[in-house]
Amino acid sequence: MKKKVAVLGSTGSIGKKTLDILASNQSKFEILLLTTNKNIKILETQVRKFNVKNVIITSYKEYIEFKTKFKKKKINIYNDFSNLQKIFKNKSIHYTMSSITGLSGLEPTYDIIKYTKKIAIANKESIICAWNLILKELKKNKTQFIPVDSEHFSIWELLKNEKKENVKLIYLTASGGPFLKYKRKQYKKIKPRLAIKHPSWSMGKKISVDSATMMNKVFEVIEAQRIFDINYNNIKILIHPKSYLHAVVVFNNGIIKFLFHETDMKIPIFNSLYFNNYKTIKTKKINFKIINNLKLKKPKNNQFPCLNFLKIIPKKISLFETVLIASNDLLVEYFLKGKITFLDIYKILNKIINNKKYSNLKKTKPINIKQIRSLHDNVRLITRSYCE
Repeated sequence: MKKKVAVLGSTGSIGKKTLDILASNQSKFEILLLTTNKNIKILETQVRKFNVKNVIITSYKEYIEFKTKFKKKKINIYNDFSNLQKIFKNKSIHYTMSSITGLSGLEPTYDIIKYTKKIAIANKESIICAWNLILKELKKNKTQFIPVDSEHFSIWELLKNEKKENVKLIYLTASGGPFLKYKRKQYKKIKPRLAIKHPSWSMGKKISVDSATMMNKVFEVIEAQRIFDINYNNIKILIHPKSYLHAVVVFNNGIIKFLFHETDMKIPIFNSLYFNNYKTIKTKKINFKIINNLKLKKPKNNQFPCLNFLKIIPKKISLFETVLIASNDLLVEYFLKGKITFLDIYKILNKIINNKKYSNLKKTKPINIKQIRSLHDNVRLITRSYCE
């Protein structure tokens, strides 16, 4: 019997890699659902290749266009995620990949948990802004969760069969982005076309800019703290330009575990799909000369000022993290459009999070997704006023 699969955000980078892996063993899987915002050209190819019967297209214009094109086909086409119950009915999904980017991925991630046995989450906003809500839903439905971010997947692997109280330190690695060797004065000349050229990974524009500012590492430290319930003081960052080393865990008994793998997101995706059922994946061979000459160093906060934000993140989940996510997302959008400078990202973000209205949210726990969404929209509005 085929295992049923859903891929949220199937036309994005992670979604496409997930489908590549499923395609290599297509006889074992049935894809029940694919979703996109507006990339219907790629979605059409995916639907035909995998004979998918259910799709969700959240952009209304593209939804109508796709529906018109497929009106004579036996395929259910929806415009939002309120139809999940209709799609799945009594069918239990074996595996869901949640890879919709941004806060728009939060609600679909939360809503699909009740229908799936296992969920791999690549959407960091779900974890950073609403981990208490997600975790409660996971426990309620006995759904297995696997992180897919390469660093968190690596920590998750290293902590298998280990007790949390035995962990002394966790190190997340960072490439340092394309401006690792830049002097501070050179930052004024940074243009979007330079910021999106990641030295190690093939990534989207948004996450490439976050890598350049090191905001992605701020978010990843928050993610690690939430997922593994480790004290912030015990989570450190190391610069590793080649990006082969993804995480290090130091234990109280003196043992140190490292996890290396090729800079290919197919590896964490593959292992989240075939969890504890070992299969073989084709990857490039790691150049062991690079491993023999590991160069690790601590990042400097004066070079990457966004790392200073880690000093003010609350120990327990709060609405403050939504402020950080929402403001940064819009600032990166404006930078990519050439409306603000690279240095403005930190400067404006710093002003936003020090706004008393928002800094007071550090003690307020999120109670539902509607509350998070409302705050997110408000923060974007205020951030926009600083940019225009």
